[in-house]
Amino acid sequence: METTSYQYAKERYRTIGVDTDAVLKRLDRIPISIHCWQGDDVGGFEAPDAELSGGGIQVTGSYPGKAQTIEQLRADLEEVLSIVPGPHRISLHASYGEFGSEFVDRNEIEPKHFQGWVDWAQANNVHLDFNGTFFSHPMANDGYTLASKDEEIRQFWIEHAKRTRKIAAWIGKQQGSPCILNTWIPDGAKNHTADKMGYRAILKESLDEIFTTEYPREHMRDALETKLFGIGSEAFVVGSHEFYMNYAARNGVMLCLDMGHFHTEEDVSDKLSSILLFDDELLMHVSRPMHWDSDHVVLFDDKTRRVAQELVRSGKLEGCHLGLDFFDASINRIGAWVTGARSLRKALLFALLEPTDQLIEYEEAGNGYAAMALSEHLSVLPFGDVWAEYLRRNNVPSEGELIQRVKAYEQVILKERL
Repeated sequence: METTSYQYAKERYRTIGVDTDAVLKRLDRIPISIHCWQGDDVGGFEAPDAELSGGGIQVTGSYPGKAQTIEQLRADLEEVLSIVPGPHRISLHASYGEFGSEFVDRNEIEPKHFQGWVDWAQANNVHLDFNGTFFSHPMANDGYTLASKDEEIRQFWIEHAKRTRKIAAWIGKQQGSPCILNTWIPDGAKNHTADKMGYRAILKESLDEIFTTEYPREHMRDALETKLFGIGSEAFVVGSHEFYMNYAARNGVMLCLDMGHFHTEEDVSDKLSSILLFDDELLMHVSRPMHWDSDHVVLFDDKTRRVAQELVRSGKLEGCHLGLDFFDASINRIGAWVTGARSLRKALLFALLEPTDQLIEYEEAGNGYAAMALSEHLSVLPFGDVWAEYLRRNNVPSEGELIQRVKAYEQVILKERL
């Protein structure tokens, strides 16, 4: 039964033409892809002593309780899924396969190494997405993979990319939902580079070879992730925004925008209407950058809200694929996951509760004051009561219960791993 506070909020929103019940039903159809790598600091399970190294990726902190095995990582993900509302997917990196005691190099991975993940996902009513792992490997030590001028290195990573596409298509067929395969490479240089054209020509050639094989869209979708700079590639990134935007547009590949891959003063939401005017699909990696390409836990802040608003206003929210991408080992990893996932869901709700048609009507009538006043009106409406009702309907902890819930899991489960 609806709470009194929600009934009051529903009436308040009704005065500006918003049906909160319809909004909550729509929100409950928007999946968010939760990234597996927050749980173990992007380590993966290729070898017992696997550690993150190189490739412009750095995780800070050593908070107790890090997942040491796939079983522990899945248990942590199950706890997260029990706390965050709404439908979800799980995004895997290729380095998270079940390889057992044998060493399986990146250019040798097969679908069988991910059968356990498919079975687990089906048992937990989630779908899987996938990512190639082009970092933390001897073949990436010089900073180049698909754009490498060393033909042996380049062919190694081309084969890895081909196998990730095959695995993603296999996953999508198994689960009956397209597996979104994201490709991000760390290729670039720390200092000024003379032959930028040469490296980008090699990357284009590699991608052309990788995408030669076509897979059914109902099984998998390809996405290419752009980047402005990274640790160790401050001066030159081969797969820049301009490169991938052109390649994606000319080759029918989806673009992936990571909020942490732009200058921190840029408004990523302003880019969405330009992209979605020409494309019906987009992969968003929602992160929270602070200063230097840092992937902080997503919060319900202005930048996250603006991205959510633009996705809703574009009319293409359902065609966009939303994923999280952050890693913070300085705090409880479960809490980081939960906060990030719930914050993005909260931002989507905030955006869906906006009377977009009325705002546009005011704009077209030249009534700038009315548009401004309506926006200000939204800031004092009882949004929190609608969010609380959504949590109640999904049978997950309220905001006030989160700290104790995460603490209880830490005391019972995470401390045993020390």
